[in-house]
Amino acid sequence: MLKIDHVTKQFGDHCALNDICIEVPTGQMLGVIGRSGAGKSTLLRSINRLHDINEGSIVFSNGESSIEVDSLKGKALREWRAHCAMIFQQFNLVLRLNVITNVLMGRINYKSTISSLFNRFSAAERAMAVRALEQLGVSDQCLKRADMLSGGQQQRVAIARALVQEPKIILADEPISSLDPRNAQIVMDALKKINKDHGITVIANLHTLDTAKLYSDRIIGMKDGLIVFDGLPEDLTDEIARNIYGVGDDVEDEEFSIAITSTTI
Repeated sequence: MLKIDHVTKQFGDHCALNDICIEVPTGQMLGVIGRSGAGKSTLLRSINRLHDINEGSIVFSNGESSIEVDSLKGKALREWRAHCAMIFQQFNLVLRLNVITNVLMGRINYKSTISSLFNRFSAAERAMAVRALEQLGVSDQCLKRADMLSGGQQQRVAIARALVQEPKIILADEPISSLDPRNAQIVMDALKKINKDHGITVIANLHTLDTAKLYSDRIIGMKDGLIVFDGLPEDLTDEIARNIYGVGDDVEDEEFSIAITSTTI
């Protein structure tokens, strides 16, 4: 269980997260929607501690013990980031390195500094990386440089890198917004399969409503740093969606139009 309790995050005078309260059960696939600047990315980055929150608490519990995420430092924070994997819109691969080495970078938080610097990964870790790539259908690309892959293949490599972190949670920040419809479907299918087969909690910021409805167990809608919707995909009506995006019935809005008309999946 991930519990986000009255979390506030400010950047100067701007309140990016305003008294956010969410409980995410273990194994849930949660979709987060809202227009640009609503606070979606800040929420994920706060969970991963790429941002420090100003108020509130973030607690992860596995039933036996609890981790106060917002107070972690040093080694404990590095361990949390290993178990709370991030997948980014732009993949964040090292393009000059080959695919398997990029995947093995997901093991860095488990290694000593010297081992990491010299890419000293064990045979077991290399086998783990190959298995992750096989799950994503790109094991045949193992020895290619990352910059020789398509965007969809690069994102699948990024997901494989997240898998070898042995995460409890995967945070996906707009994972398909730069992909064509076919590759977007492959990536979302992969995330859903990981969620169901491994029981890993997935929280994904998604830019289209159809994708959110198709893949999410639950959807939250954010607006101006607030949660304005929290419910099942079938409960997300057009009227609620317009409220999330701040668009009236008689108003044309480009971002909202993209969200509701995209054929991403």
